[in-house]
Amino acid sequence: MLLPRLSTLLCLVGLTAVPAVNAYDGDENVKSIPLRTHSLSAPYLDSDFQSRWFDFGGDTVIRADKYVRLTADRPSQQGWIFSRVPLTATNWEIEFEFQIQGEGNLHGDGFAMWLTKQRATQGPVFGSTDNFEGLGIFFDTYKNNRPGTSFPYVMAMMGDGKTSYDQAHDGKANELAGCSARGLRTTSVPTKARLTYFQDKSLTLDLQYKAEDTWTNCFTLLSPETNIAIPSVAYLGFSAETGELSDNHDIISVKAQNLYNVGGSKGTGGSGPSRKPNKSQGSKSRKSQGSSWSWFLFKVFFFIAACVGGYVGWTVYRSRTRYSRF
Repeated sequence: MLLPRLSTLLCLVGLTAVPAVNAYDGDENVKSIPLRTHSLSAPYLDSDFQSRWFDFGGDTVIRADKYVRLTADRPSQQGWIFSRVPLTATNWEIEFEFQIQGEGNLHGDGFAMWLTKQRATQGPVFGSTDNFEGLGIFFDTYKNNRPGTSFPYVMAMMGDGKTSYDQAHDGKANELAGCSARGLRTTSVPTKARLTYFQDKSLTLDLQYKAEDTWTNCFTLLSPETNIAIPSVAYLGFSAETGELSDNHDIISVKAQNLYNVGGSKGTGGSGPSRKPNKSQGSKSRKSQGSSWSWFLFKVFFFIAACVGGYVGWTVYRSRTRYSRF
């Protein structure tokens, strides 16, 4: 295990329950390509304790066989990890496994997922900077002053670079969408979150914590009804914070994918649409190719047979001519 302060010198490698499906499942035109630049898994670090894709700092520590620990179960800690390169895909999905747990009966404060123009800046909002520009997803485990809301509470905020996070009321003034997730800390199954984004169309957050391979939708935002314009240049990050109360906030893995459309619809693919032939066209094409090959092979066989027949005939004729002389 690395010492907490030494971690700033190192880099990383790079509510209805429904069955475990992706937000785009059922649409055969949507395909995915892994984004290595924004994915993370054990052992997290290269052999030289460096990484091309992530930085981390604050009180973050890494246990190569288990987790990236943003904060330990100790008071007054802050830790973060951020991608070194921005996420520029038009449409994408980010699925990550995490764990929140501690020894005490009281716990706090929580962690956040970021897609913002700012990166690698420690601050008062779950361990990262305030007045951010972009998207923050907050996994808040400690209730300050929000009557009628069950905690842990998961919420989204779209920052404009000027508006501060409503710390005193657990982000109530900033909430774009959210959901209560009771049992998020005490579940016996792997806890995961999956954020799916289609530019100018939708933003969906699903959670897994009730049962393995079963996802619960936290929210789905549609555009243009809701402002979900994530900056075209946004860095992926995670951060966490503890106050007088504490928890271990661990990131186990991150899997990012670029989503693209192969059906020809406009504006639905990060890699650009391409035309997909229909089944009848493909069938006709295959039949045509099959007929061409059959005719070609027939002509080759006929030519070889003619050559063999001609050679045999010529040999017989020559033999008869030779014997006729005697």
